[in-house]
Amino acid sequence: MAAAAALPPGHLLAAAGKGEAQPFSWPKLKALAAQMARQPYRAPPPPPAGVAAVTYDALNSVQYKATATQMKGGGSGGVRFFPINHFQPQPVEIWLVDGNMARPFHYDPTLFDMPADGPLAAMGTNAGFSGFRAMNAAGTSDWLAFAGASYFRSSGALDQYGLSARGIAINPGGQEEFPDFTKFWIGRGDDGALLVDALMEGPSLTGAYRFTNRKTDAGVIQDIEASLHIRKDIDHLGIAPLTSMFWYDQAERGRATDWRPEVHDSDGLLIHNGAGERLWRPLNNPKAPTFDSFADKAPKGFGLMQRDRNHDHYQDDGVFYEKRPSLWVEPKGDWGQGSVMLVQLVTTDETNDNIVAFWTPAAPVKAGMHYDLSYRLNWIAGEPLPEGPALVVDWWKGAAGRPGQPVVAGAVKVVIDYEGPSLSGLGRSSGVTPDVTVSGGKANAIAAYPVVGQQDRWRLMMDVTPAGKAPVNIRAALRRSGAPLTEVCLAQVDGA
Repeated sequence: MAAAAALPPGHLLAAAGKGEAQPFSWPKLKALAAQMARQPYRAPPPPPAGVAAVTYDALNSVQYKATATQMKGGGSGGVRFFPINHFQPQPVEIWLVDGNMARPFHYDPTLFDMPADGPLAAMGTNAGFSGFRAMNAAGTSDWLAFAGASYFRSSGALDQYGLSARGIAINPGGQEEFPDFTKFWIGRGDDGALLVDALMEGPSLTGAYRFTNRKTDAGVIQDIEASLHIRKDIDHLGIAPLTSMFWYDQAERGRATDWRPEVHDSDGLLIHNGAGERLWRPLNNPKAPTFDSFADKAPKGFGLMQRDRNHDHYQDDGVFYEKRPSLWVEPKGDWGQGSVMLVQLVTTDETNDNIVAFWTPAAPVKAGMHYDLSYRLNWIAGEPLPEGPALVVDWWKGAAGRPGQPVVAGAVKVVIDYEGPSLSGLGRSSGVTPDVTVSGGKANAIAAYPVVGQQDRWRLMMDVTPAGKAPVNIRAALRRSGAPLTEVCLAQVDGA
């Protein structure tokens, strides 16, 4: 990732009349973003009147006509479009690209089947598109969708939507700014990949994005190029931001008010840092918002994962949390010094995305700077890294002390299970030792042993006593002769 002075002036893409084609290219879009950054930000006009009435129920009665599908061919199910609505009220501009020419694709109510007396029909041609989705070859379901601000998401390998990604995050968890993808150019690559180019506009930056999207048997792959121009100083610039929901899991049953055993789109943050360590941070629904930083240099990857794939752990046969995709970020090139950030907000139900993870550069982000960066997003069901250390597969919290003995007041029992081939054949006399450090408290009664009747599975237990009200951070792994056997578990426990 490079930061440099702003690009030289570019030429604005000429405004096209209805149906009028115009030349288009990725360099032209980057030049447009650079030129716009040197001009004062112009906020979009207010959403069309009546859009607030297009509620969730009203939207469910609207269907894009299959016969109006665009970009079909080559084994692709093509692209269909979403109307503006209460949740995504701002219209976006759509262009369809063929070769090096683009033509505008305008909103028309006849593209949709909708109730004649419904709120969208009442808007007539004053409505617009909020985004679009890519259909499978049969045209029966979608595998990728862009809608609202700079949000997009994929159904991954198991055909089930869950967490989302964003083009950029600005001051997430604080006085957050949400730049918009205001224009999209949709075309096909030479290999049939779905190409999506997007213009980002916001008070603090402008940006040009190119998404090369491929659906594979292993999941969905997005190769992303971004050219960002900073309009004004930014406290926290979130690169490759991921947004998810975590209400509770097996370790957080005390937070549950629902009958289901677990409810979450993701259960952990996985980091493969520049030093080659593999770090696993189980997600929390904290008592108060937490902001955690994992400093790094030239990260190899990070992502929000749904590692637990057991239906019995969720018992939800409607939204299928065990099928939610994991999302892994692979930086391309050297992203330099910075941190993987994890923001965890408080939630009392499953309707609020309360988890954000992203990369932020260490150097201050100042007006006039320019970033060119590229990375890959992998929407998958399995693990993103090749076989290596044993994984954290479960963790629990409970009353401290030994079973059948008095509870240790003011402490919490933390139990972490690791599983993997690196633990195969190892027993209590094999020289396996726990490596545990704690900040914000202390750990006692630390013990590690193989789980009886479970192949390649070990359990690490400890009693943790917080030093105060601040969360306690635990760094825990298993080693043998100094070498790591497991990934590092970075568990967090609420303070006193």
